[in-house]
Amino acid sequence: MRIDVYLPLLLSLLLAALSPVVGRRVAPALAARVLAVSAVFTAAATVWSLFLLAITLVNQAPPVVARAHNDGRRLPEPVPEAIALAAVLALVLVAVRVHRTARAERVTRRTLRTLCAGHPPDTELVVAESPVPQAFTIPAGGGAPGRILVTSAMLRALEPAERRVLLAHERAHLAHRHAFLSAAVALAVAADPLLTPVRTTVTFLVERWADEHAADAVGDRSATARALARAALTTGAPGPSCALNFTDRAVTRRIAALQAGPPPHLWPLAATTLALGALPALGVLDATGDLLSMLEYVPV
Repeated sequence: MRIDVYLPLLLSLLLAALSPVVGRRVAPALAARVLAVSAVFTAAATVWSLFLLAITLVNQAPPVVARAHNDGRRLPEPVPEAIALAAVLALVLVAVRVHRTARAERVTRRTLRTLCAGHPPDTELVVAESPVPQAFTIPAGGGAPGRILVTSAMLRALEPAERRVLLAHERAHLAHRHAFLSAAVALAVAADPLLTPVRTTVTFLVERWADEHAADAVGDRSATARALARAALTTGAPGPSCALNFTDRAVTRRIAALQAGPPPHLWPLAATTLALGALPALGVLDATGDLLSMLEYVPV
């Protein structure tokens, strides 16, 4: 337990360092899934390792000390008391962060669904009159179907072919449940802040994934790239915009990727990343066995 219990923290750093490489070299659909699953496994293992560290404080309880003394045995001390106390504080912080993240996710979805209230259940596209160019996907939930909300300003800014790219892009978000994927990674980062670079990469990858889907749907990678460029010009005006989730930092990379052709899958790199996400679970499993042996003196 002295080493295994810290393994998730080390592997969190390794996964964070590897995620940009995976994002650049692996096809976005595969990379996003692999990184998301790895992040969730690693975050869960990190939380469990904190629990294992915190529960070693049981060995300091007077009944446990007295029982061990009566048996003439010495209690093991797998971690210093200061580390166990720090783990308790970290667990409290994790609980607060996860609660806030989950609440923010619920509020955001509820607000987006309110924007589409009153429309027929089979309505996929909702057009809102607004001078701000925006486009949202509203995930299905609560009995409501998934929808696409686009402002009139965005539709006016795009040519007909570019509108098809926009709709195909947003439909990809709905079809592949990108909101669920992003929410899972956000919760993982709330539990393990060391994974923040993974969230940044996955956020970019789901947009690249939707770009590739749009390019396949319209059958023209150049047209998709032009639609992204047009969105960049549109968002250059004052005021916020969420069209195609376009940001200055992402525009060049996304357009360049579309012009370079479909990315390879590189299964070995993806499998290595997934294995890296599974290793923390193995480490805390071994540490759990050590903890159970240590707690043999706890009265029952």
